[in-house]
Amino acid sequence: MAAGSVVGVSESNDGGGGGRVTMFVVLSCITAGMGGAIFGYDIGIAGGVLSMEPFLRKFFPDVYRRMKGDSHVSNYCKFDSQLLTAFTSSLYVAGLLTTFLASGVTARRGRRPSMLLGGAAFLAGAAVGGASLNVYMAILGRVLLGVGLGFANQAVPLYLSEMAPPRHRGAFSNGFQFSVGVGALAANVINFGTEKIKGGWGWRVSLSLAAVPAGLLLVGAVFLPETPNSLVQQGKDRREVAVLLRKIRGTDDVDRELDGIVAAADSGAVAGSSGLRMLLTQRRYRPQLVMAVAIPFFQQVTGINAIAFYAPVLLRTIGMGESASLLSAVVTGVVGAASTLLSMFLVDRFGRRTLFLAGGAQMLASQLLIGAIMAAKLGDDGGVSKTWALILLIAVYVAGFGWSWGPLGWLVPSEIFPLEVRSAGQGVTVATSFVFTVFVAQTFLAMLCRMRAGIFFFFAAWLAAMTVFVYLLLPETRGVPIEQVDRVWREHWFWRRVVGSEEAPASGKL
Repeated sequence: MAAGSVVGVSESNDGGGGGRVTMFVVLSCITAGMGGAIFGYDIGIAGGVLSMEPFLRKFFPDVYRRMKGDSHVSNYCKFDSQLLTAFTSSLYVAGLLTTFLASGVTARRGRRPSMLLGGAAFLAGAAVGGASLNVYMAILGRVLLGVGLGFANQAVPLYLSEMAPPRHRGAFSNGFQFSVGVGALAANVINFGTEKIKGGWGWRVSLSLAAVPAGLLLVGAVFLPETPNSLVQQGKDRREVAVLLRKIRGTDDVDRELDGIVAAADSGAVAGSSGLRMLLTQRRYRPQLVMAVAIPFFQQVTGINAIAFYAPVLLRTIGMGESASLLSAVVTGVVGAASTLLSMFLVDRFGRRTLFLAGGAQMLASQLLIGAIMAAKLGDDGGVSKTWALILLIAVYVAGFGWSWGPLGWLVPSEIFPLEVRSAGQGVTVATSFVFTVFVAQTFLAMLCRMRAGIFFFFAAWLAAMTVFVYLLLPETRGVPIEQVDRVWREHWFWRRVVGSEEAPASGKL
């Protein structure tokens, strides 16, 4: 029997999820996507300012001295500092802790309030970071940004997947990762420009400009509508929800879609248990729980955040200058954003599995070649003569991630959960992502110091494992209405043995 059997439906049989892509939906999703832009900006800005000499000299003088010519320190170890990595990972520790609060707010109060809280926290973090007088103030700014991430990463992917028409859900949801890529690209461009500011205060501009997308998210969220799914979950009047759904879909024929949303909400209400408890204890949610943990775990051990956080630092490690390393990060940022934009057009045509498998193979080959060049050309002293080859391979690797594991790592978890456990499931996904993001951010420079080029082979091994996992265990969800996705598990060659092939009872009993 074929592994990861494909399940799809035509639009004419989608449970009433037709309609057109309205300008109302587009503008709402663009505004919500500012949460992804801030995420990308925060990822990209950290690695850039950490490669700026004035920033290192002020906050990390030991690293600055090693970088400026301590011949007794290996090339691979010049940036090995737990305080420096704490500056990066503090954002994700705060995001992890906030996720548990954000999950409850998103489920009980809606997606929009979480985005408002996230925007406010982002603004505070940008202000504190830009005004930092010492390393602890800089870390506090990162912590406040992390609080914003906890709320935004919980709410925005759900908002996009619930607002999108079923046939375009992949493209709309991939808009989150595209906005992440645009944010990271903006950060790289800004870092390249602010590094040239005379007086050594360019890093303050870089950190402060996070306030721009934060302000757009905060102001925009004031005017955003709540999703119909969330309104039904909160017990709002059906007629009120129907009016909104007609406006969103651009058609009066929304009864079947609304019936599906109401039935999903009623199923959760009858079950009479908290979403997280249901998700953890009931067998029929076991496949979704596995994916909520495995997909964000695998997304992090692709090694992408090691590249995203520390690309300028890594390029300085191999001998590039400050400005050249920042310019190279701009190039890879352009590639990442462009490849994610491409995925928005491919994901609903070729499906999630195809992009996962092809992108995984592309990243695997790139990581192996990067590791081979580093092992052959970079010793403890000197630099790498073929820096162009490494930059090209990093770009190929980033492109593979940008149209596969990057957007799909957020899309698939946001669309596989029934409504009654959707917020809890997204909470598990975001928490898992933050846990392993912290791990990668806090350990990468130490692992680079100790494993040398072997760290790239370490990530390559995980890429091989996750590609096999997708091939065997992830069913296709392309074209399946979000309130009917649970049936793909009952038709999958492996998961039907876990959940059974029959319709799960509305009571939610095992």
